Amino acid sequence: MLSQTKPFLAHPFDDDKLKEECGIFGVIGVQDAANFVALGLHALQHRGQEAGGIVAYDAEHGFNSARRFGYVRDNFTKASLMETLPGSNSIGHVRYSTSGSKGPTAIRDVQPFFGEFSLGGCAIAHNGNLTNAVALRKELISRGSIFQSSSDSECIIHLIARSYQSTLPERLKDALRRVEGAFSVIAQTRTKLIGVRDALGVRPLVLGKLGDGWVLSSETCALDIIGAEFIREVEPGEMIIASATGIESSYPFEKAKPRPCIFEHVYFSRPDSILGGQSVYETRRRIGVELAKESPVDADLVCPVPDSGTPAAIGFSQESGIPYAMGIIRNQYMGRTFIEPTEQIRNMGVRLKLNVNRALIKGKRVILVDDSVVRGTTSRKIKEMILDAGAAEVHFRIASPPTAWPCFYGVDTPQREKLLAATMTEEEMRDHLGVASLKFVTLNGLYRAAGEEKGRDNASPAYCDACFSGEYPVRPADKIEEGFMMKAAE
Repeated sequence: MLSQTKPFLAHPFDDDKLKEECGIFGVIGVQDAANFVALGLHALQHRGQEAGGIVAYDAEHGFNSARRFGYVRDNFTKASLMETLPGSNSIGHVRYSTSGSKGPTAIRDVQPFFGEFSLGGCAIAHNGNLTNAVALRKELISRGSIFQSSSDSECIIHLIARSYQSTLPERLKDALRRVEGAFSVIAQTRTKLIGVRDALGVRPLVLGKLGDGWVLSSETCALDIIGAEFIREVEPGEMIIASATGIESSYPFEKAKPRPCIFEHVYFSRPDSILGGQSVYETRRRIGVELAKESPVDADLVCPVPDSGTPAAIGFSQESGIPYAMGIIRNQYMGRTFIEPTEQIRNMGVRLKLNVNRALIKGKRVILVDDSVVRGTTSRKIKEMILDAGAAEVHFRIASPPTAWPCFYGVDTPQREKLLAATMTEEEMRDHLGVASLKFVTLNGLYRAAGEEKGRDNASPAYCDACFSGEYPVRPADKIEEGFMMKAAE
């Protein structure tokens, strides 16, 4: 039986989506900072639903932490818990697992991680994935480090401990110069809140102002929930140090052309966030416009697959002139286990979360707009539900290019052979899904929607799009060592 403190994670609808593995949030200079962190993590819950943690510092009580499985709302809203996290300096983390144990999450893997060093305590929360973590871990263990978790992020704590620099921020710089891959990191010392992005800026991080205090967050939507003012994005390769004296900025890494993750625009970020100076909602709506231009089809209704397909479906409808309709209704209360998930219940599949609006779609030619096709299992079940409800035709339009390559930068992606687009052509996928037509937005169309008017510059792309193109901006050293075959040079 699943623990009542854990979310309903085994649902097949969720299992067929790419998962961003975490969200991070930090506050300094505000009384009861941990309460604001809890609210921020609640706004970032879409980035990680397995577990969450908060660390807070208070001069009288020192560092205190709490880690819990499940949703923020079910743990970090209790006064009895929050009273154990006093202080005006606090950071937090919500997670999915992309590195470390792939089975049930162990509490020792839940961030933030904390270390007590000769210079004082330091806690870190990491969004991303280190592509050389296996090699680093072996090296550190051979030199006497004792790991407490299976997470790649713990390497950063051990690298901090081994640095000879005279301050914790300088030690953090030292540590992050040793790691490869993608990282947005929030760190907390007794007097400072530190934010760092890797040189490519793969994962997002933003700076906000709350009264006399400062806020760091994965997304702007979490600033909104606490009434903080959005100041700016932390730039790729930048380290920001917030303290009672204000903000310090430095650039610890070798300069590189930024390559932020384009899938943040497609799916990961909340639609009410601002990313790269652009509204995520507006980018997704424009993807739908591009889809309608690239792949028109005669039909009666444009219906989103809730909820991530909604903005693109609106854009498709606006451009095509085909009416937009809520042909599929999502049950908003399926986030937690309400019944023991027996095999019989599991076999109900997506019907536990999605239901067809039969009166609306009967006899209609329906265009279903979704954000992506990963394994294809959910797409087939949704198509069957639509046809069973009496639709005349089902056409799929996908608001991203085919996902044909795994992500090694902080996204829980299946092995390549389990990605439908890695083993089938678009026509084969159409036949496999059993739909009248299937079309994906092109990579150029996606780039245009994301603000690149001329589409993708193949010689110097503006985004990391490895999951579509197979072109990895950071060599995934650990995976290559395990036998992963990179795309052959063209």
